[in-house]
Amino acid sequence: MPGRKLGRPAEHRVAMLRGMVTLLLENGQVKTTLTRAKELAPVADKMITLGKKNTLASRRAALAYITKEDVVTKLFNEIAPKYAERNGGYTQIFKMGPRRGDAAEMAVIRLVED
Repeated sequence: MPGRKLGRPAEHRVAMLRGMVTLLLENGQVKTTLTRAKELAPVADKMITLGKKNTLASRRAALAYITKEDVVTKLFNEIAPKYAERNGGYTQIFKMGPRRGDAAEMAVIRLVED
């Protein structure tokens, strides 16, 4: 699924992305490194697309990936209907500059607001 390894074993990488997608859908934005944000965007877009389908199978697929049930409910009831007319590109990435400790490029990824 992901194109970058992010310096982690596969299981850890998938768990990290699941947690970040959950946090993004719960709060609307996440501050992270640029490479993580670039990996997170397609996964978050896929979850919102599942929410737009609004079938039992898509709800179960979202529940299998997102770690909190109330976030899945929010996805299907609030977030996905907001993007009903949009064909992808549900997230934006804004660069913030280097992190103080290790100079890693930081970014904020957030849901697009129309």
